[in-house]
Amino acid sequence: MKTINKLALVFFLFVVSLAYADMPQPAIPGGGGNGGNGTGQPASPIDMYVYVLGIVAIGFIVYFTKKYKTVKA
Repeated sequence: MKTINKLALVFFLFVVSLAYADMPQPAIPGGGGNGGNGTGQPASPIDMYVYVLGIVAIGFIVYFTKKYKTVKA
């Protein structure tokens, strides 16, 4: 591995270790009836589509596997 690649890798790992997508929110003291998700924040909108996304992912896997087998044969 060239020196520049090693330096780029170390820099990338350093930057990623310091990066935050969102600062963690402190928990509401005393429970507060926050709906059961722990921090009082609304649930992520993607939570509604987890099953649909799983089915789509399995569909893509099957499609591209069959496509690869037909090209290879």
